[in-house]
Amino acid sequence: MTTIAAYTDAAGLAGTDLGFTEWIEVTQDRVNLFADATDDHQWIHVDPERAVNGPFGAPIAHGFLSLSLAVKFWSELFDLDGVTTKVNYGLDKVRFVSPVKVGSQVRMNAVITEVTEVPGGYQFAVDQTIEIQGAPKPALVARGIYRFYA
Repeated sequence: MTTIAAYTDAAGLAGTDLGFTEWIEVTQDRVNLFADATDDHQWIHVDPERAVNGPFGAPIAHGFLSLSLAVKFWSELFDLDGVTTKVNYGLDKVRFVSPVKVGSQVRMNAVITEVTEVPGGYQFAVDQTIEIQGAPKPALVARGIYRFYA
């Protein structure tokens, strides 16, 4: 469910837990498309027959594919009304905790940890955890930085 806040309320959103996105499946097609886009065709990602005998027993998603899903998930969880421009400003910290096997379901939780006024808008620091359904540890944890300009 998307939390929609007014621009005038942005400064008070620090500490807001936005909950979880819906689960999505990480398919071999998605992994292959990412491999094509990045020219990263390592066998552990794109060769299912070989990957079965690899260290994870199956092909796995690229870590950066898992991370890139944060953009999709973030837009599912939060929107700020009254802005003209929204910018993915970067990351302060990323850790790839567990590999995401092809066929796994993943989702994200996000907590707005800090809101700072910047020229023309606000900057949000957001703790993001992408988890793997049924796994004891998340796929990754990251602090995303987003800017919203009025």
